[in-house]
Amino acid sequence: MRWNKLGIVWKPDGQMDWAKTHAMGPTPFRLNDEVIRLFVTCLDEQGRGRPGYVDVSASDPTRVLGYSKQAVLDIGTPGTFDDNGLMVTSVIEPEPGTLYMYYAGFEICTKIRYRILTGLAISTDGGETFKRYSKTPILDRSDGELYIRGGPFALYEKGVFRLWYVAGSEWTELNGKAMPVYDLRYQTSPDGVTWNSEGTLSMDISQDDEHGFGRPWVVSRADGRHQMFYSVRRRSYAAYRLGYAESDDGVNWTRMDDQMGLDVSETGFDSEAIMYSAVIAVGDRTFCFYNGNSFGLDGIAVAELAA
Repeated sequence: MRWNKLGIVWKPDGQMDWAKTHAMGPTPFRLNDEVIRLFVTCLDEQGRGRPGYVDVSASDPTRVLGYSKQAVLDIGTPGTFDDNGLMVTSVIEPEPGTLYMYYAGFEICTKIRYRILTGLAISTDGGETFKRYSKTPILDRSDGELYIRGGPFALYEKGVFRLWYVAGSEWTELNGKAMPVYDLRYQTSPDGVTWNSEGTLSMDISQDDEHGFGRPWVVSRADGRHQMFYSVRRRSYAAYRLGYAESDDGVNWTRMDDQMGLDVSETGFDSEAIMYSAVIAVGDRTFCFYNGNSFGLDGIAVAELAA
């Protein structure tokens, strides 16, 4: 693959209390033929994430049509798993008019730095607002997935909810800083709400320089094969790079990172890191939304797949 970078799409101007900085984890959803709604997480003055959205033109995704003035979901109440922020990573429409938003909730800890668990919120107004399914995570801690059960990406296919997510029960030290170790898991659900305590290992960390994967993004192709776009956390960079894999069944993946074709630039907003790729097709064109340095400090960027 070869991508042409089109530049920054949007970043908050600092005027909204819930969105002072950053635009993280762009999550495209086709609102209609003309509009792509990018669900995105911004940070307040305390560094806590809340999701909002940015509407862009489907024919020119660098053209912003509007954005939410309020967060579509607030942080959790004190003591809950998402009381220190949340990050949207997947939005699907399992039935007309109802959107499921899967998100990662952040909880500050004392013996470890944090936990990340998965929550679900539901919208019935086209994604203008969401309401939590529950105050507890739908992917809670378990013996096999103890500290990290986040970065969820969902598909609803043939009456079955499929979920790819990252999970881990270890921490490592990187440049004097404790960092989690996590791989990629997979499982299914009949209702999108009830999940097993552990998933199937779908893709393991395979190189000594790696210690985790970032939000997977899965595309089901017409020929039955699956593509996965994901981020790889590397020790030597202390930052993410993008990865790519293919699969016949969506469970067992062959890594083909060298074919991703979208990497850091020599200078600029994505010169040190590139992450959180999300791919969407519009007619015969394919776009990849992503973040650069400092987890989206400079905003959402987009690239187009070269013909």
